[in-house]
Amino acid sequence: MEFDVTGARIFLRIPTGIPILGDFMITETLVITWLVMLIITGLCIFLTRDLKVENISKRQAVAEMIVEAANNLVRSNTGGTKFDRLIPFVSALFASSVVMNLISLIGFRSPTADLSTEAGWAIVVFIMITFEKIKAGGLLGYLKGFTQPIPVMTPFNILSELATPVSMACRHFGNILSGVVINGLIYAALAVASSALLGLIPGAVGDFLSHIPILDVGLPAILSVYFDWFSGVMQAFIFTMLTIMYIANAAEG
Repeated sequence: MEFDVTGARIFLRIPTGIPILGDFMITETLVITWLVMLIITGLCIFLTRDLKVENISKRQAVAEMIVEAANNLVRSNTGGTKFDRLIPFVSALFASSVVMNLISLIGFRSPTADLSTEAGWAIVVFIMITFEKIKAGGLLGYLKGFTQPIPVMTPFNILSELATPVSMACRHFGNILSGVVINGLIYAALAVASSALLGLIPGAVGDFLSHIPILDVGLPAILSVYFDWFSGVMQAFIFTMLTIMYIANAAEG
């Protein structure tokens, strides 16, 4: 996909891959996702080495603080310890989302800018929601719920059920992708402005400086505080909170 903004070209990369094992593709999103998993795994190993009961290290203190925060997040939103089984899943989901959102800061393409990433998460969450609903009311009770309050509402109830994973995936994906596109547009606009302003300098100096996007230094970095740091962490938090609330509500029947 390609946009043209006043002579400046912005490329929104479509993930491509190398075909192996028949139709199986190794895409850029898949490779970066593996990298994220390695980062998180390595961090977990680093923080949990040489655990002690007394005279704990600063590394262990950080690990315990993270575990306590995860416990409080789930328990404070589900009313107790009933859903402690969700803590490992929720922690992994939040950590994966945060690292994937922020990995663009070091030049990699964020896997969350690919809808397939959020779609995979949303499908897993949807399966967990459905399982909790069936567990709470039985299979017949779950199916009967589609006919409430009156049978004619069945098609709408089915659409509402399917809308849950779609809305979760699209909300996260849309916010991350919009940040990527806006940052690209800002870079392009500043490059054009830099070329136009410096091109006003007469002679060879102007010709030389007009090819250097000097205005791209500074402002994009400030804007990335919002689009990358704040928005990335916030979207991870929102997706995690929705996961907790949907599953908890499903279990309550």
